[in-house]
Amino acid sequence: MKLNGLGTVVVGAGDCGVSNDPSHLLTTYALGSCIGLAIHDPVAKVSGLLHFMLADSTIDAAKAQANPYMFADTGIPQLFKRAYELGAQKRRLVVSAAGGAQVMDPNGVFNIGKRNYLAMRKILWRAGVLLQTEVIGGTGSRTLRLEVATGKLWMQSPDGEEVELSKAAPSPSPERREPCHSAC
Repeated sequence: MKLNGLGTVVVGAGDCGVSNDPSHLLTTYALGSCIGLAIHDPVAKVSGLLHFMLADSTIDAAKAQANPYMFADTGIPQLFKRAYELGAQKRRLVVSAAGGAQVMDPNGVFNIGKRNYLAMRKILWRAGVLLQTEVIGGTGSRTLRLEVATGKLWMQSPDGEEVELSKAAPSPSPERREPCHSAC
């Protein structure tokens, strides 16, 4: 996570940004097969943005240990844990995702985007967390911007069009099903 001028916090690939500073705009670029997972608690005014690259950390335990944000199964629990440490509560979270495209794999041999999406959905389902908004698939790269003060989430598509995906509106989550590494 890197703070640029004017309150923009750049969340790079394999990174996570969590903030309760209302002047911050969490931003991540180049969401191709990677997925950007955005969370916002409208009461605590806490937002988080994770840019994970791969679904399963078991392919490289050393990399997962060094950088848990690289993988869905280790990064998602850390995103939630950090948000909870700043006062966010699961039942109030607005959760959105974008990315999971099929890039540089025209024949779908590796299906990295699809694997990332399925892993994320499984982790969230087990934790009893619902996605309010998702823009998944396709073949192009996307950018996400999450405003900490309001929870407004914007996505820029490959053609440059920017649309607001969600607004901060609390939504009750279903009961917790299974633990999410004690974090979700």
